[in-house]
Amino acid sequence: MNKFLLIGIAAVLLLIAAVPFVTAHADDQTMPAVGQIAPTFTLPSQTGEPISLDSFRGKWVVLYFYPKDMTTGCTIEAHKFQDALPQFDGKNAVILGVSVDTVDSHKQFCTKDSLTFHLLADPDHKVVSAYGSLGGFAGITMANRNTFLIDPQGKIAQEWVKVNPNTAASDVLAAIP
Repeated sequence: MNKFLLIGIAAVLLLIAAVPFVTAHADDQTMPAVGQIAPTFTLPSQTGEPISLDSFRGKWVVLYFYPKDMTTGCTIEAHKFQDALPQFDGKNAVILGVSVDTVDSHKQFCTKDSLTFHLLADPDHKVVSAYGSLGGFAGITMANRNTFLIDPQGKIAQEWVKVNPNTAASDVLAAIP
């Protein structure tokens, strides 16, 4: 019996070792620096409407990248932003969530969780890569949980890497004057 247990454990360890945990894309990216002009983009929202970063000049923009619609951490983070939406509005700030999920996936997520801010679909990974936030796990490409605060002039004011979904909204809110 012990021989079979050892063989089973060895087989599981070999399978785990064979799975790539981070995509190769993650290594060849650079995150924009604080003070730099934010990379511009236009992506479709959950309604299919194209949303352009440039259209928010004069406002603070919270650009947050998250791994996957309707997963535990991403749902927590989205609810925290949704709950704080009136406070962000009061500070002349908009929230834009970005993942590599599709418009349809975002639409389902917004409907299921009553999210009213824009979730942007980046299945081609262009914006996620431009912000140095493309990653993955177990061979699945997704966005890393990073957040960028963009000032009303379009510059990166602050960035958070490996964000805690429970505190992301309050951390960003505290950083907006």
